[in-house]
Amino acid sequence: MKPIAVTTTVGSRAEAQAMARALVERQLAACAQIEVIESIYTWDGAIQNEPEFRITFKTTDAQYAAVEAAVRALHSCELPAIHAVALSHVYAPYAQWIRDNSNGD
Repeated sequence: MKPIAVTTTVGSRAEAQAMARALVERQLAACAQIEVIESIYTWDGAIQNEPEFRITFKTTDAQYAAVEAAVRALHSCELPAIHAVALSHVYAPYAQWIRDNSNGD
């Protein structure tokens, strides 16, 4: 199992906190980090400029499908941004901590 970081964005701090807590409580992710960001994007043919909250979940590649399903179920947007990047160079004890705490239900 390789460590990955799964990212999504939501429109409110409350939604970000609820989603982060849910995935960590379910042990789908070892931790979740929430950042305030500004997003500029096209939606329904118009340019949007919105404050958002980025959530980054530290988990494993084996858990990706379960994390994606949980994010989709909890997300308020019609088309949530969900993507992952492999963590190719990770401090070994930290990588083990991610594996130990991303077991799923």
